[in-house]
Amino acid sequence: MSPRSPSVNEELRRRSRERILQATVELVSTHGYEATTLGDIAERAGSARGLISYYFPGKRQLLQSAVHRLMHLTLEEALEREPRTEDGRERLARAIDAILGLAVERPTLMRTHMAGILQAEGFVQCPEQQRLAFLLRDTVTRYGSEDVDTDYPLLRALLMGAVVAVLLPGAPMPMARLRWELFQRYGLDWEQGAPPDGGPPDGAPVPRLDQSSRSK
Repeated sequence: MSPRSPSVNEELRRRSRERILQATVELVSTHGYEATTLGDIAERAGSARGLISYYFPGKRQLLQSAVHRLMHLTLEEALEREPRTEDGRERLARAIDAILGLAVERPTLMRTHMAGILQAEGFVQCPEQQRLAFLLRDTVTRYGSEDVDTDYPLLRALLMGAVVAVLLPGAPMPMARLRWELFQRYGLDWEQGAPPDGGPPDGAPVPRLDQSSRSK
């Protein structure tokens, strides 16, 4: 049998890495970080235990890469869902809803992720994070930013802060309130994106843009 080509080997490595990342998301979401071992992840992914160490320097870095991949896939799906749109304001609304939605739908996973970022290892630069960053930067650009290098980190920080607020033990903020505050800041209509049931919080006025603002 002839040896596999470099392109085939690269595709096999890519698939193996993605199985490991997906298994990490599934197990940590269900059992929590401490109860999930690298052996558990390898078994779920159908991979050798040593392969995880080959791809990732440690468990914390693996988790960050796994969550960044999930965030990227969730954001990509939200931005490209039907009806597809090139409207920058609608795409920003979808991005905000996608990230806030993960905090609501996967609280254990996202709480663990945010806690890890605040620890000594800090923010992991990995291919999954870079793909997520590209989508968020592109969203800021399409929204009409004149200074993406400033506005992209600000959006990232605001989204991270909102996720923490949703997940704060003992004193969580309602997702609808945080969404409304972000939408007001960026001048978005409440009906854009994927609005939650019940309308704006506490009878807050629905932010609406005049026609001249929409055309910018």
